[in-house]
Amino acid sequence: MFTGIVEEIGEVTTLNPNSSDGGTTLTITLPPASPLLSDCHLGDSIAINGVCLTVTSFRPSPPNPSFTVGIAPETLRLTNLGSLTPTSRVNLERAVRADTRMGGHFVQGHVDTTATILAKTPDGNAVTFRFSPLNKDVLRYIVYKGFIALDGASLTVTKVNDEEGWWEVMLIAYTQEKIVTAAKEVGETINVEVDMTAKYVEKSIQGYLAGMVEDGQGFPWLQKMVERVVAQGFS
Repeated sequence: MFTGIVEEIGEVTTLNPNSSDGGTTLTITLPPASPLLSDCHLGDSIAINGVCLTVTSFRPSPPNPSFTVGIAPETLRLTNLGSLTPTSRVNLERAVRADTRMGGHFVQGHVDTTATILAKTPDGNAVTFRFSPLNKDVLRYIVYKGFIALDGASLTVTKVNDEEGWWEVMLIAYTQEKIVTAAKEVGETINVEVDMTAKYVEKSIQGYLAGMVEDGQGFPWLQKMVERVVAQGFS
């Protein structure tokens, strides 16, 4: 579990494809004074661009602290990690502890889809990004002023257009300095994880409605809701 508050920006040092299983071994180098590995253990989880991965080796001491993770073929297919190259910069966050302040929102590190940057528009000292998801189904979980994790960073949705299939977020000046997304350009991709609360709500409602149908009770409350909306529209 993560918060979506990026702790560090690391740099890809090596990517070594594993011919035996089709995966990749990825090594990330940190700034010399980075505290990211100060309490690290083998098997710990670190989110790389929003993808929860397991530390298989690490070197915490300066001048070049680094750690290594293994990336499965499925992860390479579903995320933008497959497009990383040596010198690529990535967002990093350690898994939360019980005493961690929840500055962002609950992020699992399980990417739902990738999205392409459609537009990047300056607005004062802020920048508005517009994204279009590869899997359009995730749009039903994206709402105005709701949470969303983009490359692992917890951000607030500022606009959504379900018909055209895009949403927007705004990065303030401080955030632009702390996450890699700010440096990306139109046409590049980001990892997307929608707010998992929306998925639980959807499944709960589906189960409730299915139970009502099986019991033959119908949906009188839904009929009343529709009638009220129609009446308001005509008035």
